[in-house]
Amino acid sequence: MNGYGHYILTPVPWIEKMPLHWKLERGKNLYQKMQRPTNDMDGVVTCFRDGTVTLRKNRRTTGFTESLKEIGYQGIRKGDLVIHVMDAFAGSIGVSDSDGKGTPVYSVCQARGDSNNQYYALLLREMARTGFIQSLYKGIRGRSSDFRFEIFSAQFYPVPPRPEQDQIVRFLDWKVSSINRLISIKRKQIASLHERQRVYISHIVTHGLHNNVSTKNSGVEWIEDIPEHWQTMRCKYLFSERDERSQEGQEQHLSMSQKYGLVPDGQLDERRMLSESYAGGKLCYKDDLVLNRLKAHLGVFALSPQSGVISPDYTVLIPNTERVLPTFAETVLKSDRFRGELRIRVRGIIEGFWRLYTDDFNTIVLPVPPIEEQAEIMEYIIEFRDKTKKYEDSLAQEISTLQEFKTRLISDVVTGKIDVRDIKVPAFEYVEETADSFDEDDRDMGDASEDEEK
Repeated sequence: MNGYGHYILTPVPWIEKMPLHWKLERGKNLYQKMQRPTNDMDGVVTCFRDGTVTLRKNRRTTGFTESLKEIGYQGIRKGDLVIHVMDAFAGSIGVSDSDGKGTPVYSVCQARGDSNNQYYALLLREMARTGFIQSLYKGIRGRSSDFRFEIFSAQFYPVPPRPEQDQIVRFLDWKVSSINRLISIKRKQIASLHERQRVYISHIVTHGLHNNVSTKNSGVEWIEDIPEHWQTMRCKYLFSERDERSQEGQEQHLSMSQKYGLVPDGQLDERRMLSESYAGGKLCYKDDLVLNRLKAHLGVFALSPQSGVISPDYTVLIPNTERVLPTFAETVLKSDRFRGELRIRVRGIIEGFWRLYTDDFNTIVLPVPPIEEQAEIMEYIIEFRDKTKKYEDSLAQEISTLQEFKTRLISDVVTGKIDVRDIKVPAFEYVEETADSFDEDDRDMGDASEDEEK
Protein backbone atom coordinates (compact mmCIF):
# COMPACT_ATOMS: atom_id res chain seq x y z
CA MET A 1 0.00 0.00 0.00
CA ASN A 2 1.30 3.40 -1.01
CA GLY A 3 0.80 6.96 0.10
CA TYR A 4 -0.82 9.78 -1.86
CA GLY A 5 1.09 11.62 -4.56
CA HIS A 6 0.99 15.07 -2.98
CA TYR A 7 0.70 16.30 0.60
CA ILE A 8 0.41 19.62 2.39
CA LEU A 9 1.50 20.50 5.91
CA THR A 10 -1.32 21.10 8.39
CA PRO A 11 -1.70 23.32 11.46
CA VAL A 12 -3.25 20.33 13.26
CA PRO A 13 -0.82 19.32 16.04
CA TRP A 14 -1.55 15.59 15.80
CA ILE A 15 -1.48 15.37 11.99
CA GLU A 16 1.74 16.62 10.41
CA LYS A 17 0.51 16.49 6.82
CA MET A 18 -2.49 15.41 4.80
CA PRO A 19 -3.29 14.69 1.13
CA LEU A 20 -3.36 17.83 -1.00
CA HIS A 21 -7.00 17.44 -2.04
CA TRP A 22 -8.32 17.02 1.51
CA LYS A 23 -9.76 20.03 3.29
CA LEU A 24 -9.65 21.25 6.88
CA GLU A 25 -12.79 22.20 8.80
CA ARG A 26 -13.56 23.05 12.38
CA GLY A 27 -15.75 20.58 14.19
CA LYS A 28 -18.55 23.18 14.51
CA ASN A 29 -18.88 23.20 10.72
CA LEU A 30 -19.05 19.43 10.58
CA TYR A 31 -21.31 18.56 13.54
CA GLN A 32 -24.01 19.93 15.74
CA LYS A 33 -24.81 18.79 19.26
CA MET A 34 -28.24 17.21 19.64
CA GLN A 35 -30.50 17.37 22.70
CA ARG A 36 -33.23 14.92 21.85
CA PRO A 37 -36.07 13.95 24.20
CA THR A 38 -36.01 10.35 25.39
CA ASN A 39 -39.57 9.66 24.21
CA ASP A 40 -39.91 6.91 26.84
CA MET A 41 -37.12 4.86 25.25
CA ASP A 42 -36.19 2.02 27.61
CA GLY A 43 -32.72 1.03 26.47
CA VAL A 44 -29.74 2.78 28.07
CA VAL A 45 -26.96 3.43 25.56
CA THR A 46 -23.38 3.25 26.83
CA CYS A 47 -20.17 4.31 25.09
CA PHE A 48 -17.28 1.97 25.92
CA ARG A 49 -13.56 2.59 25.69
CA ASP A 50 -13.18 0.27 22.73
CA GLY A 51 -15.39 2.60 20.68
CA THR A 52 -18.51 0.41 20.92
CA VAL A 53 -21.69 2.41 21.45
CA THR A 54 -24.54 0.06 22.22
CA LEU A 55 -27.37 -0.73 24.59
CA ARG A 56 -25.97 -1.57 27.99
CA LYS A 57 -27.80 -4.89 28.03
CA ASN A 58 -25.65 -5.98 25.07
CA ARG A 59 -22.48 -5.76 27.14
CA ARG A 60 -21.36 -6.73 30.63
CA THR A 61 -23.04 -4.49 33.16
CA THR A 62 -20.98 -5.40 36.22
CA GLY A 63 -19.85 -2.21 37.93
CA PHE A 64 -22.55 0.07 36.51
CA THR A 65 -24.97 1.85 38.80
CA GLU A 66 -28.44 2.76 37.72
CA SER A 67 -29.86 6.17 38.66
CA LEU A 68 -33.09 6.17 40.61
CA LYS A 69 -34.25 9.15 38.57
CA GLU A 70 -33.39 9.60 34.95
CA ILE A 71 -32.57 13.28 35.29
CA GLY A 72 -31.08 14.80 32.18
CA TYR A 73 -31.23 11.68 30.01
CA GLN A 74 -31.17 12.42 26.29
CA GLY A 75 -32.33 10.53 23.27
CA ILE A 76 -29.74 8.76 21.11
CA ARG A 77 -30.47 7.51 17.61
CA LYS A 78 -28.81 4.71 15.71
CA GLY A 79 -25.99 6.24 13.66
CA ASP A 80 -25.30 9.18 16.01
CA LEU A 81 -21.68 10.09 16.72
CA VAL A 82 -21.35 9.75 20.50
CA ILE A 83 -18.51 11.22 22.58
CA HIS A 84 -18.02 10.51 26.28
CA VAL A 85 -16.82 13.95 27.35
CA MET A 86 -14.83 12.72 30.37
CA ASP A 87 -13.57 9.46 28.90
CA ALA A 88 -12.86 10.52 25.33
CA PHE A 89 -9.12 10.58 26.05
CA ALA A 90 -9.32 6.78 26.51
CA GLY A 91 -11.19 6.15 23.28
CA SER A 92 -14.83 6.35 24.40
CA ILE A 93 -15.98 7.65 21.04
CA GLY A 94 -18.09 5.81 18.53
CA VAL A 95 -21.27 5.50 16.48
CA SER A 96 -24.38 4.18 18.19
CA ASP A 97 -25.71 0.89 16.84
CA SER A 98 -29.09 1.38 18.56
CA ASP A 99 -31.83 3.83 19.46
CA GLY A 100 -31.96 4.53 23.17
CA LYS A 101 -31.16 7.08 25.84
CA GLY A 102 -27.94 8.23 27.42
CA THR A 103 -26.76 10.34 30.34
CA PRO A 104 -25.65 13.97 30.01
CA VAL A 105 -22.02 12.79 30.11
CA TYR A 106 -22.30 12.15 26.36
CA SER A 107 -22.12 14.63 23.51
CA VAL A 108 -24.56 13.31 20.92
CA CYS A 109 -23.55 14.67 17.53
CA GLN A 110 -25.26 14.81 14.14
CA ALA A 111 -23.46 15.70 10.92
CA ARG A 112 -24.35 19.09 9.50
CA GLY A 113 -23.46 18.03 6.01
CA ASP A 114 -22.15 15.06 4.11
CA SER A 115 -19.90 13.34 6.68
CA ASN A 116 -19.44 9.67 7.38
CA ASN A 117 -19.82 9.32 11.15
CA GLN A 118 -17.83 6.09 11.21
CA TYR A 119 -14.88 7.85 9.60
CA TYR A 120 -14.95 10.67 12.16
CA ALA A 121 -15.30 8.24 15.04
CA LEU A 122 -12.11 6.53 13.83
CA LEU A 123 -10.41 9.89 13.38
CA LEU A 124 -11.37 11.09 16.87
CA ARG A 125 -10.16 7.82 18.40
CA GLU A 126 -6.83 8.38 16.64
CA MET A 127 -6.84 11.88 18.11
CA ALA A 128 -7.29 10.25 21.53
CA ARG A 129 -4.59 7.63 20.88
CA THR A 130 -1.99 10.30 20.15
CA GLY A 131 -2.72 11.91 23.54
CA PHE A 132 -3.93 15.15 21.97
CA ILE A 133 -7.39 15.06 23.58
CA GLN A 134 -5.83 14.62 27.01
CA SER A 135 -3.39 17.45 26.36
CA LEU A 136 -6.10 19.95 25.48
CA TYR A 137 -7.36 20.68 28.95
CA LYS A 138 -4.93 19.07 31.33
CA GLY A 139 -5.35 20.69 34.72
CA ILE A 140 -8.46 22.70 33.84
CA ARG A 141 -10.98 22.40 36.69
CA GLY A 142 -9.03 19.47 38.05
CA ARG A 143 -9.84 17.27 35.07
CA SER A 144 -7.47 15.91 32.49
CA SER A 145 -9.99 14.52 30.03
CA ASP A 146 -13.00 16.84 29.68
CA PHE A 147 -13.67 16.89 25.94
CA ARG A 148 -16.88 18.92 25.91
CA PHE A 149 -18.66 19.62 22.64
CA GLU A 150 -17.38 23.21 22.63
CA ILE A 151 -13.85 21.86 22.68
CA PHE A 152 -14.54 19.21 20.05
CA SER A 153 -16.21 21.79 17.79
CA ALA A 154 -13.29 24.24 18.03
CA GLN A 155 -10.68 21.80 16.66
CA PHE A 156 -9.68 21.42 13.02
CA TYR A 157 -10.26 18.07 11.30
CA PRO A 158 -9.29 16.74 7.87
CA VAL A 159 -12.17 16.36 5.45
CA PRO A 160 -11.62 13.85 2.65
CA PRO A 161 -14.25 13.77 -0.13
CA ARG A 162 -17.28 11.78 1.03
CA PRO A 163 -16.67 8.84 -1.38
CA GLU A 164 -13.16 8.60 0.02
CA GLN A 165 -14.46 8.63 3.60
CA ASP A 166 -16.77 5.75 2.69
CA GLN A 167 -13.94 3.81 1.06
CA ILE A 168 -11.70 4.33 4.09
CA VAL A 169 -14.41 2.93 6.37
CA ARG A 170 -15.09 -0.05 4.06
CA PHE A 171 -11.39 -0.82 3.71
CA LEU A 172 -10.73 -0.63 7.45
CA ASP A 173 -13.80 -2.73 8.29
CA TRP A 174 -12.46 -5.40 5.95
CA LYS A 175 -8.86 -5.32 7.19
CA VAL A 176 -9.77 -4.93 10.86
CA SER A 177 -12.20 -7.83 10.56
CA SER A 178 -9.45 -10.03 9.14
CA ILE A 179 -7.11 -9.08 11.97
CA ASN A 180 -9.85 -9.63 14.55
CA ARG A 181 -10.46 -13.10 13.17
CA LEU A 182 -6.79 -13.99 13.68
CA ILE A 183 -6.83 -12.53 17.19
CA SER A 184 -9.96 -14.51 18.02
CA ILE A 185 -8.32 -17.75 16.84
CA LYS A 186 -5.28 -17.14 19.04
CA ARG A 187 -7.40 -16.25 22.06
CA LYS A 188 -9.34 -19.47 21.60
CA GLN A 189 -6.02 -21.32 21.48
CA ILE A 190 -5.06 -19.74 24.82
CA ALA A 191 -8.44 -20.63 26.34
CA SER A 192 -8.06 -24.21 25.09
CA LEU A 193 -4.54 -24.32 26.52
CA HIS A 194 -5.83 -23.25 29.94
CA GLU A 195 -8.59 -25.84 29.83
CA ARG A 196 -6.23 -28.67 28.88
CA GLN A 197 -3.82 -27.63 31.62
CA ARG A 198 -6.56 -27.62 34.27
CA VAL A 199 -7.86 -31.03 33.22
CA TYR A 200 -4.38 -32.55 33.05
CA ILE A 201 -3.26 -31.23 36.44
CA SER A 202 -6.54 -32.33 37.99
CA HIS A 203 -5.88 -35.84 36.68
CA ILE A 204 -2.27 -35.92 37.88
CA VAL A 205 -3.01 -34.94 41.48
CA THR A 206 -5.73 -37.58 41.77
CA HIS A 207 -4.17 -40.43 39.78
CA GLY A 208 -0.43 -39.78 39.73
CA LEU A 209 2.16 -39.60 36.94
CA HIS A 210 2.41 -43.31 36.14
CA ASN A 211 -0.22 -45.24 34.23
CA ASN A 212 1.22 -48.71 34.76
CA VAL A 213 0.48 -49.01 38.48
CA SER A 214 -2.20 -51.06 40.19
CA THR A 215 -5.22 -49.07 41.32
CA LYS A 216 -7.97 -49.36 43.88
CA ASN A 217 -11.34 -47.76 44.46
CA SER A 218 -10.84 -44.72 46.64
CA GLY A 219 -14.39 -44.90 47.93
CA VAL A 220 -14.74 -41.18 47.18
CA GLU A 221 -16.88 -40.20 44.20
CA TRP A 222 -14.89 -37.14 43.12
CA ILE A 223 -11.53 -38.94 43.35
CA GLU A 224 -12.52 -42.27 41.74
CA ASP A 225 -9.69 -44.86 41.46
CA ILE A 226 -6.26 -44.09 42.90
CA PRO A 227 -2.92 -45.91 42.82
CA GLU A 228 -2.99 -48.84 45.20
CA HIS A 229 -0.19 -47.47 47.41
CA TRP A 230 -1.94 -44.09 47.92
CA GLN A 231 -4.13 -43.24 50.90
CA THR A 232 -7.19 -41.05 51.37
CA MET A 233 -7.55 -38.81 54.42
CA ARG A 234 -10.01 -36.32 55.76
CA CYS A 235 -8.75 -32.75 55.91
CA LYS A 236 -8.98 -32.76 59.71
CA TYR A 237 -5.97 -35.10 59.69
CA LEU A 238 -4.10 -32.96 57.18
CA PHE A 239 -4.69 -29.47 58.59
CA SER A 240 -5.03 -27.77 61.95
CA GLU A 241 -6.53 -24.33 62.43
CA ARG A 242 -4.41 -21.37 63.53
CA ASP A 243 -6.05 -18.51 65.42
CA GLU A 244 -3.27 -16.15 66.46
CA ARG A 245 -4.10 -12.44 66.63
CA SER A 246 -2.04 -9.34 66.01
CA GLN A 247 -1.76 -7.06 69.02
CA GLU A 248 -1.00 -3.79 67.21
CA GLY A 249 -1.56 -4.67 63.56
CA GLN A 250 1.95 -3.62 62.56
CA GLU A 251 2.71 -6.75 60.54
CA GLN A 252 2.62 -6.71 56.72
CA HIS A 253 -1.02 -6.69 55.66
CA LEU A 254 -1.87 -9.34 53.07
CA SER A 255 -4.90 -9.26 50.77
CA MET A 256 -6.57 -12.20 49.04
CA SER A 257 -7.27 -12.24 45.33
CA GLN A 258 -8.23 -15.07 43.04
CA LYS A 259 -5.90 -13.72 40.38
CA TYR A 260 -2.78 -13.20 42.50
CA GLY A 261 -3.35 -15.33 45.62
CA LEU A 262 -2.44 -13.92 49.03
CA VAL A 263 -0.09 -11.00 48.47
CA PRO A 264 1.04 -7.76 50.14
CA ASP A 265 -1.30 -4.86 49.41
CA GLY A 266 1.33 -3.05 47.39
CA GLN A 267 1.34 -5.80 44.75
CA LEU A 268 -2.33 -5.32 43.89
CA ASP A 269 -3.23 -3.10 40.96
CA GLU A 270 -6.60 -1.88 42.17
CA ARG A 271 -7.95 0.15 45.06
CA ARG A 272 -9.35 -1.87 47.93
CA MET A 273 -11.51 -1.28 50.93
CA LEU A 274 -8.82 -1.50 53.60
CA SER A 275 -9.09 -1.03 57.36
CA GLU A 276 -7.37 1.85 59.12
CA SER A 277 -6.06 -0.58 61.74
CA TYR A 278 -5.26 -4.27 61.58
CA ALA A 279 -5.05 -4.73 65.34
CA GLY A 280 -6.90 -7.93 66.15
CA GLY A 281 -6.38 -9.30 62.66
CA LYS A 282 -5.33 -12.91 62.24
CA LEU A 283 -1.68 -13.80 61.82
CA CYS A 284 -0.49 -16.23 59.20
CA TYR A 285 2.91 -17.64 58.37
CA LYS A 286 4.65 -18.89 55.26
CA ASP A 287 2.89 -21.92 53.74
CA ASP A 288 -0.22 -21.56 55.89
CA LEU A 289 -3.36 -22.18 53.85
CA VAL A 290 -5.56 -19.08 54.01
CA LEU A 291 -9.24 -19.23 53.01
CA ASN A 292 -11.66 -16.42 52.42
CA ARG A 293 -14.68 -18.10 53.97
CA LEU A 294 -17.14 -16.16 51.78
CA LYS A 295 -15.35 -17.03 48.56
CA ALA A 296 -13.62 -20.33 49.29
CA HIS A 297 -16.13 -22.24 47.14
CA LEU A 298 -14.94 -20.11 44.21
CA GLY A 299 -11.35 -21.10 44.79
CA VAL A 300 -10.40 -17.95 46.68
CA PHE A 301 -7.74 -19.41 48.95
CA ALA A 302 -3.98 -19.70 48.76
CA LEU A 303 -0.80 -20.57 50.56
CA SER A 304 0.69 -17.59 52.30
CA PRO A 305 4.01 -16.57 50.73
CA GLN A 306 5.17 -14.89 53.95
CA SER A 307 4.18 -13.93 57.46
CA GLY A 308 1.58 -11.23 57.81
CA VAL A 309 -1.75 -10.04 59.18
CA ILE A 310 -5.03 -10.76 57.42
CA SER A 311 -8.74 -10.25 57.92
CA PRO A 312 -10.08 -11.81 61.13
CA ASP A 313 -12.83 -13.30 58.96
CA TYR A 314 -10.38 -15.46 57.03
CA THR A 315 -9.53 -19.03 58.04
CA VAL A 316 -5.88 -19.99 58.58
CA LEU A 317 -4.95 -23.68 58.33
CA ILE A 318 -1.57 -25.25 59.08
CA PRO A 319 -0.72 -28.18 56.77
CA ASN A 320 0.55 -31.32 58.49
CA THR A 321 3.82 -31.50 56.56
CA GLU A 322 4.50 -35.05 57.71
CA ARG A 323 1.54 -36.16 55.61
CA VAL A 324 1.09 -33.56 52.88
CA LEU A 325 3.24 -30.96 51.14
CA PRO A 326 1.58 -27.52 51.32
CA THR A 327 1.97 -26.99 47.56
CA PHE A 328 0.48 -30.40 46.77
CA ALA A 329 -2.47 -29.76 49.09
CA GLU A 330 -3.14 -26.38 47.48
CA THR A 331 -2.98 -27.89 43.98
CA VAL A 332 -5.45 -30.63 44.88
CA LEU A 333 -7.81 -28.15 46.54
CA LYS A 334 -7.71 -25.89 43.46
CA SER A 335 -8.23 -28.71 40.95
CA ASP A 336 -11.30 -28.76 38.74
CA ARG A 337 -12.44 -32.14 40.05
CA PHE A 338 -12.36 -30.89 43.63
CA ARG A 339 -14.40 -27.68 43.20
CA GLY A 340 -17.75 -29.36 43.80
CA GLU A 341 -16.64 -30.58 47.24
CA LEU A 342 -16.34 -26.99 48.39
CA ARG A 343 -19.68 -25.92 46.95
CA ILE A 344 -21.68 -28.66 48.68
CA ARG A 345 -20.22 -27.76 52.08
CA VAL A 346 -20.85 -24.02 52.19
CA ARG A 347 -23.62 -22.68 54.40
CA GLY A 348 -25.86 -19.71 53.86
CA ILE A 349 -29.26 -18.66 52.55
CA ILE A 350 -28.16 -16.99 49.32
CA GLU A 351 -25.03 -17.11 47.19
CA GLY A 352 -22.74 -14.24 48.06
CA PHE A 353 -23.20 -15.00 51.75
CA TRP A 354 -22.24 -18.66 51.65
CA ARG A 355 -19.50 -19.50 54.12
CA LEU A 356 -17.15 -22.43 54.39
CA TYR A 357 -16.54 -23.23 58.05
CA THR A 358 -13.58 -25.23 59.31
CA ASP A 359 -15.71 -28.11 60.63
CA ASP A 360 -17.24 -28.56 57.18
CA PHE A 361 -13.87 -28.23 55.44
CA ASN A 362 -12.47 -30.91 57.72
CA THR A 363 -14.96 -33.50 56.40
CA ILE A 364 -13.47 -33.34 52.89
CA VAL A 365 -11.45 -36.39 51.81
CA LEU A 366 -8.26 -35.87 49.77
CA PRO A 367 -5.97 -38.30 47.93
CA VAL A 368 -2.62 -38.58 49.74
CA PRO A 369 0.37 -40.08 47.89
CA PRO A 370 3.63 -40.74 49.78
CA ILE A 371 5.48 -37.49 50.50
CA GLU A 372 8.26 -38.38 48.03
CA GLU A 373 5.70 -38.91 45.27
CA GLN A 374 3.97 -35.64 46.13
CA ALA A 375 7.31 -33.89 45.61
CA GLU A 376 7.78 -35.69 42.28
CA ILE A 377 4.30 -34.69 41.14
CA MET A 378 4.81 -31.03 42.08
CA GLU A 379 8.20 -30.90 40.34
CA TYR A 380 6.54 -32.23 37.18
CA ILE A 381 3.61 -29.80 37.46
CA ILE A 382 5.93 -26.82 37.86
CA GLU A 383 7.87 -27.85 34.74
CA PHE A 384 4.61 -28.47 32.85
CA ARG A 385 3.23 -25.06 33.84
CA ASP A 386 6.45 -23.35 32.76
CA LYS A 387 6.26 -24.95 29.30
CA THR A 388 2.59 -24.07 28.99
CA LYS A 389 3.31 -20.49 30.06
CA LYS A 390 6.01 -20.10 27.41
CA TYR A 391 3.58 -21.22 24.71
CA GLU A 392 0.87 -18.94 26.08
CA ASP A 393 3.31 -16.02 26.14
CA SER A 394 4.20 -16.63 22.49
CA LEU A 395 0.49 -16.56 21.56
CA ALA A 396 -0.03 -13.42 23.65
CA GLN A 397 2.89 -11.77 21.86
CA GLU A 398 1.36 -12.65 18.50
CA ILE A 399 -1.92 -11.08 19.64
CA SER A 400 -0.08 -7.96 20.78
CA THR A 401 1.70 -7.70 17.42
CA LEU A 402 -1.61 -8.01 15.56
CA GLN A 403 -3.20 -5.35 17.75
CA GLU A 404 -0.29 -3.00 17.18
CA PHE A 405 -0.52 -3.59 13.44
CA LYS A 406 -4.26 -2.89 13.52
CA THR A 407 -3.75 0.33 15.45
CA ARG A 408 -1.03 1.49 13.06
CA LEU A 409 -3.11 0.62 10.00
CA ILE A 410 -6.14 2.55 11.25
CA SER A 411 -3.94 5.52 12.11
CA ASP A 412 -2.21 5.59 8.72
CA VAL A 413 -5.40 5.21 6.71
CA VAL A 414 -7.64 7.73 8.52
CA THR A 415 -4.92 10.40 8.51
CA GLY A 416 -4.07 9.92 4.84
CA LYS A 417 -0.65 8.32 5.10
CA ILE A 418 -1.95 5.40 3.03
CA ASP A 419 -4.08 5.75 -0.11
CA VAL A 420 -6.81 3.09 -0.27
CA ARG A 421 -9.02 4.69 -2.95
CA ASP A 422 -8.25 2.11 -5.63
CA ILE A 423 -8.18 -0.98 -3.44
CA LYS A 424 -11.05 -3.33 -4.18
CA VAL A 425 -12.80 -4.47 -1.02
CA PRO A 426 -14.30 -7.95 -1.39
CA ALA A 427 -17.52 -9.11 0.23
CA PHE A 428 -16.86 -10.08 3.84
CA GLU A 429 -18.59 -10.67 7.14
CA TYR A 430 -17.43 -8.29 9.84
CA VAL A 431 -15.86 -9.92 12.89
CA GLU A 432 -15.68 -8.05 16.18
CA GLU A 433 -12.60 -8.35 18.32
CA THR A 434 -13.59 -10.56 21.23
CA ALA A 435 -12.61 -9.25 24.62
CA ASP A 436 -10.13 -11.19 26.75
CA SER A 437 -11.88 -14.06 28.44
CA PHE A 438 -13.05 -12.98 31.89
CA ASP A 439 -13.98 -15.76 34.22
CA GLU A 440 -15.90 -14.77 37.33
CA ASP A 441 -13.44 -16.91 39.27
CA ASP A 442 -10.53 -14.83 37.95
CA ARG A 443 -11.87 -11.62 39.43
CA ASP A 444 -9.89 -10.08 42.27
CA MET A 445 -11.60 -10.85 45.56
CA GLY A 446 -9.95 -8.50 48.01
CA ASP A 447 -10.84 -7.14 51.40
CA ALA A 448 -14.19 -5.85 50.24
CA SER A 449 -15.51 -9.23 51.32
CA GLU A 450 -14.48 -8.46 54.88
CA ASP A 451 -17.05 -5.70 55.05
CA GLU A 452 -19.73 -8.15 53.96
CA GLU A 453 -19.02 -10.29 56.98
CA LYS A 454 -18.61 -7.60 59.58
